[in-house]
Amino acid sequence: MADRAKPRVVSGMRPTGRLHLGHLAGALGKWADLQVDYDCMYFVADWHALTSEFADTSGLTGYAYDNVADWIAAGVDPERSTLFVQSLVPEHAELYLLLQMVVPIPWLERVPTYKEQIDQLSERDLSSIGFLGYPLLQGADVIIYDARYVPVGDDQVPHLELAREVVRRFHQFFGEVFVEPQPLLTHFPRLPGLDNRKMSKSYANTIDMADDAKTVRKKVMRMFTDPKRVRADIPGTVEGNPVFIYHDAFNPDTAQVDDFKVRYRAGSVGDVEVKVALADAINARLDPLRERRAEILARPGRIREILRDGSARARTTARETMERVRDAVGLRYRAGQESAP
Repeated sequence: MADRAKPRVVSGMRPTGRLHLGHLAGALGKWADLQVDYDCMYFVADWHALTSEFADTSGLTGYAYDNVADWIAAGVDPERSTLFVQSLVPEHAELYLLLQMVVPIPWLERVPTYKEQIDQLSERDLSSIGFLGYPLLQGADVIIYDARYVPVGDDQVPHLELAREVVRRFHQFFGEVFVEPQPLLTHFPRLPGLDNRKMSKSYANTIDMADDAKTVRKKVMRMFTDPKRVRADIPGTVEGNPVFIYHDAFNPDTAQVDDFKVRYRAGSVGDVEVKVALADAINARLDPLRERRAEILARPGRIREILRDGSARARTTARETMERVRDAVGLRYRAGQESAP
């Protein structure tokens, strides 16, 4: 069970597809480590998925279960952390609605990722209130649990700052109710896709955590390298080269990686040798995760049980917070209060 004496951390992931190595190198890789020092609550952000994926929700719950299997495979322990589903705790939506009453629309429009995603996902209709308000929903997700810390990358800091501003504005009107969350920065290199574009399932350029060893090797062998290096005896560029970015992230043999870099710059090692070693390193990293994933999936009802129990615990906490919120806002109807003020 979670340790309530520890400061609380809250984080979530959208179930929009299979998890890939970018998740493992980034947020997911930190989630397991945080369990040592924090009371961790990790949730399936299915409402967040709807903000951009509402046109096709057929895979939503399937991806949710698949993602949680990967969380557990990566070391997230349901006995130490609370794992739950956002939509199974409807108090998130109630708090989100109440926050909307006091938050100016320009605050949401200025969030950097708002316009960025509209540009990047121009093929989708993102003109909805849900998409505009998703950073505010993120804030509700966090403050409803009195989270002290939220693990974020540099690109998510503006979202957390918005949450902090929202807390302060709410307090101006209704008094002190919430804990103001602080960022817990996760510093990690953003992995590029296999083709050196942004990693995205839309580009089919990911190595998924659930890929078998043969698939990993096949994907690595087609990975983008230095396009100017047409022969192995031509000096190549290491900086910004996806193969070496992945080596730095997943190959624990730093002496081998350093040797490859020296030889690559000198034109004395071929791409095939470097890629074979990378595939070996990635598969060695994924092998124990594959074993744990298989164990959890061999018990079909276990993930549903974990999420059901975790959601019940999360909802107990969320209900306690909403009692305070309703009192503060004045939405409390008790016997003896029938007369008008």
